[in-house]
Order: sequence, then structure tokens, then C-alpha cells
Amino acid sequence: MKILFMGTPDIAAHCLEALCASSHTLLGAFTREDKPVDRRQILTAPPVKKVAQAHGLPVWQPRTLRDGESKQVIRQLAPDLIVVVAYGRILPPEILSIPKYGCINLHVSLLPKYRGAAPVQWAVLNGDEKTGVTIMQLDEGLDTGDILKVCPVEIGPEETSGELFERITQTGAETLLACIQEIEAGKAVPAPQDEAQATQAPPLTKGMAQLDLNLDARQLHNWVRGMNPWPMAWLDWGGKRVKVVKSRLAEGEGKPGQILCADPLTVACGQGALVLEEVVPEGKKPMTGAAWVLGRRLKAGDSLL
Repeated sequence: MKILFMGTPDIAAHCLEALCASSHTLLGAFTREDKPVDRRQILTAPPVKKVAQAHGLPVWQPRTLRDGESKQVIRQLAPDLIVVVAYGRILPPEILSIPKYGCINLHVSLLPKYRGAAPVQWAVLNGDEKTGVTIMQLDEGLDTGDILKVCPVEIGPEETSGELFERITQTGAETLLACIQEIEAGKAVPAPQDEAQATQAPPLTKGMAQLDLNLDARQLHNWVRGMNPWPMAWLDWGGKRVKVVKSRLAEGEGKPGQILCADPLTVACGQGALVLEEVVPEGKKPMTGAAWVLGRRLKAGDSLL
């Protein structure tokens, strides 16, 4: 099939690599604009652009798909199928109707659960034991199209969002290729989503990453896992943020915020206790929780609240 690809971040680049290695004909890639990154603000191409250029594919980076130029380019390319993976742009109805087989999208959740920008993170934040990938037919809504193929993925009890995302990226690429084969063979059977089961997965913010030690220890542990690698869960101590990179559940009870043990740093929560295994104090390098409380001269019985 003649395929036009649309995507931007690493997961999209991985899918584009898989498509380039397949028997399909890649017509090119649409991706977001180059952006300044890091403190030096170096203008950097998105991952999809780098992969496309490495394979000699043409690249388009329009600010919007609603302009006449983008629509004209796509009509001239006459793709059989448009594949979208985390593109970050809404496709207008005129573009959705151009390809023979329409437009399909890879979403990293078991739709209709976790529609939105951060489905992997919210699955971990909520302590889910399973998530997955869904290939759906794009329509005018946000993650509302008919489902073409799904593949469940188990979530490890200690797995972070970043670790899960790495695993689910590979699964996503494999599922996408399998779905395209089914579409080409006329075996894909669209199934409408159950709107009554729909939930949302809004973007994460630094503010929502703050840990409330009055909550249950398991909930806090899930929050630490889900906020890793960004924005990273954090505690407020002495007016400064202490990021919590890694934690584990522990035995013990006490007043929320009370230090039950200094080494390893074990803190009482609203219910249960949590070991803060690795932390990053504001302006400092990563260290163990035990090293941090030693430097702050904190001991068992003191409080972090």
C-alpha cells in the first residue's frame, strides 16, 4: 500500500522505522516543526523527521493542516492510507476522506479507556494491572473512532511510566503493521467504541505531581511510578521541592509524614508506609533517601510535613 505517515515523538519514529522496513511504499512524513531544546535552545528536529530523512523520505512540517497547501500536497500524493501516531495535529474532515482506506491512528491504551494525551501515565497513576494499544479509524472526534485492532499489555507492579512506554512502543509498532495487513486483505472489522466506558487521560502538570502524605501509601507509590520520568513526583520540605524518583511499599504505621526509619527512609502515610529509595533535592544530584535525611539531620520520629 502507498502510505503517508504523520507523527512526531519517539514512539512515532519507531513506528515509521517499522513501516520503512515493511513491503509498503512510504510516500513521506508530516511532522511538527523543529523546536529549541535544552538550556542552550538548540533548534532540533523531531524524531520522525530524523527517521524520514535517514530513509530519504520527503518531510512536511506545516503549522496547520487546515491550509490549502497541505491538502493539495496530500491529494497529489494520493495515499491508500494515512497512518497517524502521536502527531499532535487535528486532521480536518477533508483530509480524512482523501485516502482509499481512510486514516488510522495508534493510541496507547485500551480504548475507550484513557482518551487523551497521557494514557500510559494515567494507567500507572491509577494502579492498573493492564493497558494496551489500540489501532482505530480516525474520525472528527478525539480518540473516538471505530476500533480496528487491540493488543493488551500487562503492567508490572513496580514499573514506571517510562519503562512501560518503552515496552508498549514495540508492541504498538507490531500491532500497527498487523492491522495494516488486515486492512489490505479486507479482513479489518471496525467496532464502535462504547461511549459509556470512556475515560479521559489529560496531560500531566508539575503541580499535580506533589505528593500528599495523608493519602494511602499504595496510591502514593503509584503516583511516584506514574510521574516518572516527567514531571517526577515531589515533596515540599522547607519551601523547596524534593523529587521522589523511586519508592516501594513498606510495613509500618504512624502519623502521616512521620519518619519511621531513617535508613532506608521510611515515611508513614495516611495508611501504610512508603520507602523513599531515591530522591533529588532541589538544586542537587540524585541520592538515596537515607543520604538526604542524614544531610538534613533528620531522624526517626521527625516529620516531613
